[in-house]
Amino acid sequence: MVCQEGTFLSFEPYDLDARIQAGIRDAAYETPTPIQERALPPALAGRDVLGLAQTGTGKTAGFVLPILQRLLNGPRGRLRALIVAPTRELAEQIHVETDKLGRHTGLRSATVYGGVGFAQQEAALRGRADIAVVCPGRFLDHLGRGNADLRALEVVVLDEADHLLDMGFLPDVRRILARVPEGAQRMLFSATMPTELRGLVSEMLDDPITVEVGRREPAKTVEQALYPVLGTEKTELLRHVLREQDPRSALVFTRTKHRAKKLAAQLDRENHFVTAIQGNLSQNKRQKALDGFRDGSYHILVATDIAARGIDVSRVSHVINYDMPDTVEAYIHRIGRTGRMERSGQALTFVTPDDGPMVRAIEKRLGRSIDRVRVDGYGVGSDAPATDGAGPRGDRPGGRSNGRTNGQSGRRSSGRGSGSGARRSSRNCASGGTGDRAGSAAAGPTGNRSGDASGSAGTNPAKSGGYDTGRTAAPGSGNGSGNGSDEARKNGSASSRRRRGRRRGRGGAQHGSSTSGGGPRER
Repeated sequence: MVCQEGTFLSFEPYDLDARIQAGIRDAAYETPTPIQERALPPALAGRDVLGLAQTGTGKTAGFVLPILQRLLNGPRGRLRALIVAPTRELAEQIHVETDKLGRHTGLRSATVYGGVGFAQQEAALRGRADIAVVCPGRFLDHLGRGNADLRALEVVVLDEADHLLDMGFLPDVRRILARVPEGAQRMLFSATMPTELRGLVSEMLDDPITVEVGRREPAKTVEQALYPVLGTEKTELLRHVLREQDPRSALVFTRTKHRAKKLAAQLDRENHFVTAIQGNLSQNKRQKALDGFRDGSYHILVATDIAARGIDVSRVSHVINYDMPDTVEAYIHRIGRTGRMERSGQALTFVTPDDGPMVRAIEKRLGRSIDRVRVDGYGVGSDAPATDGAGPRGDRPGGRSNGRTNGQSGRRSSGRGSGSGARRSSRNCASGGTGDRAGSAAAGPTGNRSGDASGSAGTNPAKSGGYDTGRTAAPGSGNGSGNGSDEARKNGSASSRRRRGRRRGRGGAQHGSSTSGGGPRER
């Protein structure tokens, strides 16, 4: 059964207890969001609920308020409600929201997750808490030690269920659900519904009421844009965006923990108010970073996807995808950090030529194209990302080749040749001559790091990664002078050809072996 949208303009028609209404007023909630409006009636009636809505729509209050209402008049000091979340940050957020809304009820909430000690969690599970907000791994540890008794459990909620699935928690979730008593109310909330999750829904929920709000795209208040860029230009482009837009609350997402740490350190050296959150941090440091971002001490939070889901920072003005996420769902969750609760926000995504397939998948999900924003001096020379690597070359070293050099010199190149080779080695980008692995040349000096009359910077073959014979380069063959006579260039080219001929028997393995994609990739 699918619940239809109602017409409530306040929380009063839901007949919530006066103590809960007081908590709602303290939280400054005035009008139910669409997901709350649809989820509250069946949840308050004790029905199983499947809630589908994008991040930032107020799902948490949609299940916390019914839990508080249900537990008000029962016994205290027993674990009666269990909320399962994928990350420590989300668990902490739900716990804070529960305490805020239940401030006048006397009901107690506790969190259970890894990275902190067992003792306080054990005390909470043995009777000090009525509601536990848990991450699966640590909670199973407590169950295995006999610290938690689920016989009195009345309600169980899975929040961000698709993320639980993504993180590999599905077996743990099933083990927890196997301990939940028959007859307990069950609710599952998710932003997306991948195929694997449908099986869990059928196992967990009994004749659920389905409530769905704007699941297929982020909030309409989020303005999205794609910024074409080469991988080697991302940090420079980020600096430009921060200078131009001067955000006071920006989330910057990277793909790896190392990159998040490195990028935050770079921005910090440039006097930005920045912090980072990634998996290697202790829980205390992660919480300190989040708290500083929430209260405005930091204007920029650099994060991996650990912060992409469920982190409630209501006034994020910008989400910047420094790295393209791996899935469409991850993209939707990331940009859902802005535009929350009907506020406006901007989501900017840096797009490299390799990101074309993901861009198409995102736009297919959204049902529309996303605006491209070109910044002068950045990108690959086209409005849309080159999805097959065959687009025009960028004007910086490190861009991808389309299989033939076109004679256009990059910013740091004054070369003029038009060789027939494939992609250049990252150490050979400054040369206008060919850098092909076969070593064939059509016009101009060879790509063996040779100097030419225009002054292209060369590399001594004796020290370079290719054609290394241990010899000193001949005059004009790459000594960087670029001013040799025609005779010197001729000698240099002949010397290069002789060395290349000797290497052909070995397949020219040394030349360009360190780079196969046209430029050094970020690590």
